[in-house]
Amino acid sequence: MSRPIQAIIDYSALVHNLTIVRQYAPKARILAVLKANAYGHGLLHTANALKNVDGFALLELEAAITLRTIGYQQPILLLEGFFSTKEIALVEQYQLSPVIHHAEQVSMLSDFKNHKIDIFIKVNTGMNRLGLSPKQLPQVIKELTNNQHVKNITLMTHFASADDPSEKASVLRQLRCFETITETYNYPCSLANSAAIINYPETHSDWVRPGIMLYGASPFPDKTAADLNLLPVMTLSSKIIAIHDLEAGDKVGYHGLFKADDRMRIGIVACGYADGYPRHAPTGTPVLVNNQRSRLLGRISMDMLAIDLTGVKNTKLGDPVVLWGKGIPVEEIAMYAGTSSYQLLCGLSARVDRKFLKSF
Repeated sequence: MSRPIQAIIDYSALVHNLTIVRQYAPKARILAVLKANAYGHGLLHTANALKNVDGFALLELEAAITLRTIGYQQPILLLEGFFSTKEIALVEQYQLSPVIHHAEQVSMLSDFKNHKIDIFIKVNTGMNRLGLSPKQLPQVIKELTNNQHVKNITLMTHFASADDPSEKASVLRQLRCFETITETYNYPCSLANSAAIINYPETHSDWVRPGIMLYGASPFPDKTAADLNLLPVMTLSSKIIAIHDLEAGDKVGYHGLFKADDRMRIGIVACGYADGYPRHAPTGTPVLVNNQRSRLLGRISMDMLAIDLTGVKNTKLGDPVVLWGKGIPVEEIAMYAGTSSYQLLCGLSARVDRKFLKSF
């Protein structure tokens, strides 16, 4: 199919961003987070670009097995652990490292038969999502240290608000909680996500878990990726497939949500919400046309959107339009649409053609 929309995935940018992670956390080992098909960037290509990283972290058992099967020897962390005793044999066979976050998983570990495995124990320090309560931790550690099939133990937690500059007290409160309940144990620890890696060096500990920053997007509402010396890995682009000249009063798109105040020219671009572009992105959301900044007009359709060509020089059918990526940070689009860069990157539709650049 020759539909012009495509996502260009630049893995040299990914390698660059990993270098930035190492600069922020030079003493910690790195678990690169590859969940959700590497945030929409392609699991296998991303793992290849990051092949020298200390370990990988993801959710999907099948994806973890794939990485192990094709030869990756690093630790592979299952961020939600295992969900049933049926999965335990696969965790053993492929030497995966599950997160233990509730007592029932500890009971399931009695089904381990053949090999020792590494375990990450997640502690709930205030996010109240996954994790053992501080009161549960001593008993769980006692049970796991007595389990002959448990090899190494790492303690971990997750910060709820490390990406919010106004929530420093909350982050430090979680950090103090974690330090208090783990101070009697001599185990390696993992606390820091992307935001904490950048803003809270005291949280780096033994393992850091970068996600969004690897893919070249800022985790902060008040800083861009460029501010952090991160490069966008994904650039979503398409082309103009129709051009119209409007008179004052003409309306654009479903329900005529945009109305021309004067004579103007618009372009129709082959990109819509079925491609993963946010349907609720409003008029004014920026785009890049022939390297010139312009804006969306009206409501996003399933397969198309309208942009303002008034004042944009030398535009014609087939001209390139960048929706996010190089020149238009994905976090800026997310801000206009009232969503997050995580959702945009992970939500890119499978029907969008990916072009992989592997200059690393």
